[in-house]
Amino acid sequence: MALSACIRSTANHTVIFYCTMSALSPLNRLAACRECPRGCGANRFKGPAGFCGTGAGFSVGAVCRHRGEEPVFGEHGVCNVFFTLCNLQCRYCQNFQISHKPRPEIAHELTFQELAEKIRRILAEGSRHVGFVSPSHVFPQMEALMEELSRDHPEPLFVMNTNGYDLAAQIRRLEGRMQVYLPDLKYMDQDLANRFSGCPDYPAVAQAALREMFRQKGPHLVLDSRGVLRSGLIIRHLVLPGQVENSKAALRFIARELSPEVTVSLMAQYAPIPAVAGDPELGRRLSPAEYEEVLEELDRLGMENGWVQDLESQDHYCPDFARSHPFEK
Repeated sequence: MALSACIRSTANHTVIFYCTMSALSPLNRLAACRECPRGCGANRFKGPAGFCGTGAGFSVGAVCRHRGEEPVFGEHGVCNVFFTLCNLQCRYCQNFQISHKPRPEIAHELTFQELAEKIRRILAEGSRHVGFVSPSHVFPQMEALMEELSRDHPEPLFVMNTNGYDLAAQIRRLEGRMQVYLPDLKYMDQDLANRFSGCPDYPAVAQAALREMFRQKGPHLVLDSRGVLRSGLIIRHLVLPGQVENSKAALRFIARELSPEVTVSLMAQYAPIPAVAGDPELGRRLSPAEYEEVLEELDRLGMENGWVQDLESQDHYCPDFARSHPFEK
């Protein structure tokens, strides 16, 4: 068996522990990283690099069981791996503690085996799914974990919980290996994507990625005998204050370019984080009238599969990654 590298990154350098695990071979691509649409070409083995500022190791803000917004994952929820940093830098990100230059006590630098064992301990408590949250900039790390965990019995079901800013070619790499795609569709407007997340190409890139996910999974979810999700595509869209037309355009893309039968998770949970508290666009919550207008478009398009949120959800999805479990007090 070929010798592979088990890597732990620190703020100043990368320590490599050699081990005989072929699962780690995807990490070789990080020597000239073009894993996401940014295409930086950075050598991440030399330390934190590229737009995302990420090294070649396994840095996570939390590994925890999380029931999330979609009930179809069942009573045990998902074992979510919250990777630190991101290939977007959304000004309003609710996970800003780990996506925007996380403090050392929040960014946990783990070895490959330490992370795999943390996941296994949570799966042993009853969770069936392993969710990779914001993995677009750590695609090789995600693939390495999938290869390692897929050897287990029972084999877990993998969930790619992504911001949608992914290369379609990368999604094709996952065909037959990723059971559930849980992408965002954030923007349909280039100017909005640039102002809020610094990526004017987001609409085109995300649409191509979603088309590939849809090609693999089709419009319908596959459930087990208990109604728990086994395979499929669920598209999330967060309605932003003052951006009703963007939300309506996102729904029209899904209904007209993919299928009105695609499962959609339409979220009203936006709450301003401290960084945008005084912002004229992002410094307020969504109004009932705005959300109602988006719901009317959902009905008009005949989209009946999925979930919507009450406006009260704005108070329930604000994680604190300084706690051992960011979603539980």
